[in-house]
Amino acid sequence: MDERIAKYETKMQKSLDNLDSEYAAIRAGRANPHILDRIRVDYYGTPSPLQSVANIAVPEARVITIKPYDKSMLKEIIKAIETSDIGINPNSDGAMVRLIFPELTEDRRKQLCKDVKKKGEECKVAIRNIRRDGNDAFKKLAKTEEVSEDEIHDLEDSLQKVTDKFIKKVDAVAAEKEKEIMTV
Repeated sequence: MDERIAKYETKMQKSLDNLDSEYAAIRAGRANPHILDRIRVDYYGTPSPLQSVANIAVPEARVITIKPYDKSMLKEIIKAIETSDIGINPNSDGAMVRLIFPELTEDRRKQLCKDVKKKGEECKVAIRNIRRDGNDAFKKLAKTEEVSEDEIHDLEDSLQKVTDKFIKKVDAVAAEKEKEIMTV
């Protein structure tokens, strides 16, 4: 593949990876430790990922346990979870924190599906913007007369095929997440 196309394909892959991480943060009624990925805990003055200061486990389908390596970090962990946007109140027994996921209501599931679709559309827009940037760069190449019009046309066609491939991937990922959310 042409390195001029590969550069844009890499950018599109990053957009898709970002969508995956956003979808991982959406809770679907089951305990998923990835919703804690973005939480930072103040570890002696340094914001650290929750995973680096505690052991995270999923002992049951709707429960996550968080056991800090240093018991003095318990209050900081609780504070970090409460100030995050995951929407679950932590329960503590003095040694560990438990996050109990409630069963999602039908309305909440529908709202989450709307959020999934919106994030998918935003990702598609980002991918199309990358395609537009690529096509603009190819047109500038034509003005410098380094390449023929046919070659520019071939580059644009190749970039469109890559774009179509990533749009299909976004649709598949979004459909999978919607299915997961709507599964009771």
